[in-house]
Amino acid sequence: MRHDRAEYDLGRVQVAVLAKAPLAGLAKTRLIPALGPRGAARLQRQFTRSTVRTAQAAGLGPVTLWCTPDARHRSFRALHRTTGVTCLAQAGGDRGDRVHQAFSFHCPHGPLLLIGTDCPPLTPSHLRQAARALLDGNDAVFHPAEDGGYVLVGLRRPQPALFEKMPWSTRDVMVQTRSRARSLGLRLCEFETLWDVDVPADLDRFHAHAAAAGGAGAVAVAP
Repeated sequence: MRHDRAEYDLGRVQVAVLAKAPLAGLAKTRLIPALGPRGAARLQRQFTRSTVRTAQAAGLGPVTLWCTPDARHRSFRALHRTTGVTCLAQAGGDRGDRVHQAFSFHCPHGPLLLIGTDCPPLTPSHLRQAARALLDGNDAVFHPAEDGGYVLVGLRRPQPALFEKMPWSTRDVMVQTRSRARSLGLRLCEFETLWDVDVPADLDRFHAHAAAAGGAGAVAVAP
């Protein structure tokens, strides 16, 4: 019965996507040596569109796109027109501040899954699985990333201590997050480790993944 109830209540679980505007020199900067500033920006635009489609295909609750530096970029406006996704501006501060902002905003209305835009293997099924785990009573759910961080975090209510003074973009993020969750007495659920696209060495894997998915997603390498 509990599993059936979780299935019935999936629409309670919201999804927030953190996204940078596809601006040359701002988006995917670690890929610029391989793609050039404009190529990296094009890839960011592609990733954002794909992630919004994935989030909506999961059939959960409302999907919101949290945008930086603001929500006025034409690609964000186009996504709003074509998908109906709500676009909001991220706050200032570090990544922890922006993540906590999203949970503080959404959790009064129900559990929230928060994802970025650079994890091609993340599927609607992953999102539904994480949503069920929250509805089953877990306080926090994660999909760790191979680089030591995580590509998905879900919470039933805001937990600012999970994000304060975190050494972001290091291999210690998930280890420290796990330790903090346990010290807070949170019921934690972790799913399979996934990979994301951050550095030029990740592009071959992305191209292979895109080809296996039907050939979409190829990006040009800068000369």
